[in-house]
Amino acid sequence: MSVQKTEENGFRAGYVALLGRPNVGKSSIINALLKEKVAAVSPKPQTTRNAVRCIYSTEKEQIVFVDTPGIHKPQHALGDFMMQEATDALGQVDLICYVVEATDRSIGEKDEMILSVLREIKLPIILIVNKIDQLSDPEHYVKTAKIYEERVSPIAVIPISAKKSLNLEIMASEISSYLPIQEAIYPQDMLMDSTERFLAAEVIREKIFYFTEEEVPHGVAVLVEEFKSPEEFPELKTCEIRATIIVDRPGQKGIIIGKAGSKLKIIGTAARRDLEEKFGHQVFLQLWVKVKPGWRKSQEELRRLGYSF
Repeated sequence: MSVQKTEENGFRAGYVALLGRPNVGKSSIINALLKEKVAAVSPKPQTTRNAVRCIYSTEKEQIVFVDTPGIHKPQHALGDFMMQEATDALGQVDLICYVVEATDRSIGEKDEMILSVLREIKLPIILIVNKIDQLSDPEHYVKTAKIYEERVSPIAVIPISAKKSLNLEIMASEISSYLPIQEAIYPQDMLMDSTERFLAAEVIREKIFYFTEEEVPHGVAVLVEEFKSPEEFPELKTCEIRATIIVDRPGQKGIIIGKAGSKLKIIGTAARRDLEEKFGHQVFLQLWVKVKPGWRKSQEELRRLGYSF
């Protein structure tokens, strides 16, 4: 696709997909740019399950970032859903930001999968080289850029560090210069287009990932059974959330609950604090844990959990 970078004045807005192998820093880039944690971050692969839209707005531009699940080889119905989310998102954007790590010196299997997807998509690509803070000399990112430039022919290459917040505004300005001149897509003060119920489930799931480390990888989901906010129910002084944590095996249930409920209490306390900061209300959070063997393989169960095919 032919794309033109222009200096023409006017407000610019558009959709941009963040694509990259798992844990290359896509969600961290969004959180750092928006200066608020709006996307789930974890050292574990496939933390992002849904294509989440996060909105960066200034007086001159609005970039709607679509944080896609990492491209990977599906092992179950949940994996199929995540791959479908990623590919569907690519059909709805104006351009793609392909995120790689500055320390890459060769193209691995996971990036080969992404490159095979990109070959089929006729969209402009910006190469984002993240984690330049890990290099002894930040300018060494060009070695990484050359490896990928031979395969994707990007319209621009931008070195950044999400962790150190380096070059993020430069990145946003470069991206917006390729977006169409049009009115804002969302209100200027909006950061995400997700519901509060979805956000609550994501925060709880992130805390499970964080506090269980490698013990409970991806056999976990969160179903918000009840969500009552003071906006909807003026008689309430707190936001009341009741959620069920779904796991694959009884052993995972024991790990999440912990001795005498200690681990579940830690997860709940951390989630409640994050949710109070996000919602601006005190939060009353109740968590239960249920075992549903094979839930990731069942489309019916996945639909009940909010994953629509």
